[in-house]
Order: sequence, then structure tokens, then C-alpha cells
Amino acid sequence: MAFVDRHLGFINLSDMNPSKQSNASAALFWCGLLLGSVLAVWYASQQVVQGDQIQMIHNGYMGAYHGVWQTVGNAASVVGNVPGSLLAWLVGGPVLIWDSPYAPMAFLLLVRLIGFLLLDNVIRQVFDDRIQVRLIFLALCWLNPWFLFDSLLYNPSYLIFCVGLHLWSAWRLRQSPALLPSFLHVLSIGLAMQLHFSWPVLVILSGYLFYRGALRLNVWGVLLATALIGLSLFPYLQQVLANPDITRNADPAARERYIGWGGVHVYPVLKAAIYWLRYGSWAFPSQLVNHTEFSWLPFVTLQWVSIISWRVLLVLLALFTMIISLVANIYAFKLIKSNLRRRDGPVKSAEHWLLLYVFGAWMAAMISAALAPIVFNYWHLTVIFPIALIPVLFWLVKVFWRGAEKTIWPLWVAVALMVMINIVALNDSRKFSWRVNYAEQVMIYIDQTIRQALPIR
Repeated sequence: MAFVDRHLGFINLSDMNPSKQSNASAALFWCGLLLGSVLAVWYASQQVVQGDQIQMIHNGYMGAYHGVWQTVGNAASVVGNVPGSLLAWLVGGPVLIWDSPYAPMAFLLLVRLIGFLLLDNVIRQVFDDRIQVRLIFLALCWLNPWFLFDSLLYNPSYLIFCVGLHLWSAWRLRQSPALLPSFLHVLSIGLAMQLHFSWPVLVILSGYLFYRGALRLNVWGVLLATALIGLSLFPYLQQVLANPDITRNADPAARERYIGWGGVHVYPVLKAAIYWLRYGSWAFPSQLVNHTEFSWLPFVTLQWVSIISWRVLLVLLALFTMIISLVANIYAFKLIKSNLRRRDGPVKSAEHWLLLYVFGAWMAAMISAALAPIVFNYWHLTVIFPIALIPVLFWLVKVFWRGAEKTIWPLWVAVALMVMINIVALNDSRKFSWRVNYAEQVMIYIDQTIRQALPIR
């Protein structure tokens, strides 16, 4: 590893003068950002269009081509359709500007980039602009297969922007109320409400921060955002009054579920707790792990050997990193456990504030799991994914490397592994395949369905 330390170990940049160190670190950050962007585009171009994507494409193109804008979004598992027209506009709006299947995907990837940069902005300020910490978070989040596996046109993919805006605005409101951050904070919840039914997580999280005195809201900002959200949902509310069935799933079994079902059955809450740890690890979803066939390899024997090796590798990585995630969360809780309640006094530091935000997110996820009428899958809680990484970030910075200027060659190994996993997943998994082309699938659907619906205006 001496070669790696000498030529790639960016922590050894202390050997350089401050100007060269800053430039080299910044270059590494932007290279990492570019690498993740290239992988995201590659993922997007090879997504298998099905289910949620078809719903979004249908609603968006019906609006763009025929002026028929749906007042509801995608159908959910148990509780009917997501409220509002936002999902239709997220697809149809870009198509109105550039009539191409790539338009809504380009907009989605831009939104995800902005969401990550909002998160990075807070990390940058909490850790005093230490580029090494930002590089670690870049690897943990932006290059993570958990994150990049959502580079497809379905509603949870947009949630990274909502949580980024939520954290960024909450950070701005930690000491004093302000109009614009308060407006944006409530707006982040309103946007999430029209994207996915995981939005209560953000509401509960904000409620906890407000109770703890770690969030100071401006009343006018809250009222303005609430009014705007209500106005955007007015057509949806009109349709609910005309047809209440859109708020319920047609399946009779689904209608037997109730608010609080998860808490009564306990397992949904335990599963949500496990997902929190999994998000901080490399225990990736089965859709990434178990559907790889290596069919591009020339021999059946080689394919089977590759499948077995792939699964063994990912199981070992999952077990190892789950232990790290558990240790990191225990460490983070010990740092903050004496400062969780309002009566514990003012928030002690920027790092403590961020850990309070993490605790609030964890608590919100558990409460949401208890209230929900379903057993969560990984996409149901993806809104908390970047927050679940923060305990791991703290542990890596404060314990594993102790914040010292020393080699972190393990990060280079981790990045190489993540790039390898991403390349396999984007070519050969349940949601992505080298055999398909995203644009061709969309154009076939448009020709067979959308263009036949009504005369294009």
C-alpha cells in the first residue's frame, strides 16, 4: 500500500503547501462528483421501464402532448394515489421544453445532484470545510450503489432533493427564525408529500427539532409555504370530493389495513430499524444482488462461477459493513444521548446539532413504520438514506481516522469496490440491463399508447 499512499493518498496532501493541497483536494472532489454523474447517466440509459416508470411516463406525456394533467400521482401499495400533479409535471414539464425521453431523466439527475450538494453544503459547514470529510461523504453517498440504484424515473428518486432541502433549511434555522429558510423548510415537506407517502418522516423530524429547540421557524414563512402547498393541492381535493376512492387501494385485503398496523404487528418497526443500519452499510437490496446472471460471459460454467462469487462477495461485504454501521450508530448515540431532550439545555455545537437531526430522523422512521399500514421495503424509507450515513461519517472521521492527517487508502479500496458493484448492477440486475435502451422503451410506449389516446395539440 506504500505506492497507493504515495501516489493516491490524498490525506498525505499535508506534504504539499496549502495552496496545492487545496487545489488537489478540490480536484478530487469534482472528479468524484463527475464519476458519480457518469455512473448515474449510465444507469439511467439502461433502466428497465416498468411499473412506476410507466405511470409517470403516461401522466407526464398525457399532460405534455394532450394537455391532460392528472391531479393524482402514482398508485401506492395500500393507501391509494399520491396526491397532486407534481409527478406529472416533473415528466411533462421537461418534455414541453425538449421533446425527448431524455428530458425528464436529465431533469431528475439534475435534481438529485442539487439534493446532494445541499447535503454537502451542511457537511462542509459542520466540519469546518474539511475537504477530507467532504470526500468521505461523497464516497458514502454519491458513489454508493444504494443511491445510484435509484437513478431511474420513479417517484422515490426525487426524494434526495427534498431531504437535502429539509436539512439545509433546518441548518439555517438552528439559531434564529428567518422567512426564506422557513418557507423552504415547509416547502420541502410539501414537495415530498406529492412525491411519496414517506413524507410524514420529515414532518415528525421537524416536530422533534422544534421541540428540542434546534429549529426556529418564522411564522410567515410557514404560512406562505402552507398556503402554496394547499393551493397546489386544490385540484386534488376537488377530485377527492368527487371520487373518494382515489384515496384507497382497490384491493379488499389492502383496505383491511389501518393506521397503526405496523406498530401492532411489531415486525414492520423492526424491519425499519434494520433498514436504517442497512442504509449505512453495503447490505444492498436483493434486486441488486440476486438478479445478476452474467449472461454476457461466454461459458455457462463461467457464468455460474461468477454468480456464486458475486453473491458471496456481497454477503461478506454486507456482514462486515453492517457491523461497522451498528458500531457507528452506537458511537453516535453515545455522543448525543445526554442532549436529546429540551430540558438538556441548548445544543452544544454544530456537530451535536447534526447528530440531533440524525436521531430525529431515526425516531421519525420508527414512528412512521409503526403508523404505516404496510411492511416497508427499501424504497419506502429512501428519504432517510443520506441521513443514515451520517453516523458512519462521524465514526470514520472521529474514530477510524481520528481526524488525523494520515493515509486513508481504505477509502480508495471502497471506491473501487463501489464502482465495480455499480457497473455490474447497471448492466445486469432486476431494474437495469445492458440488453435494453431506456429511450427506445419510452418511444415504443408513447407510440402505442400516448399518441393513440387523443389528437396531439
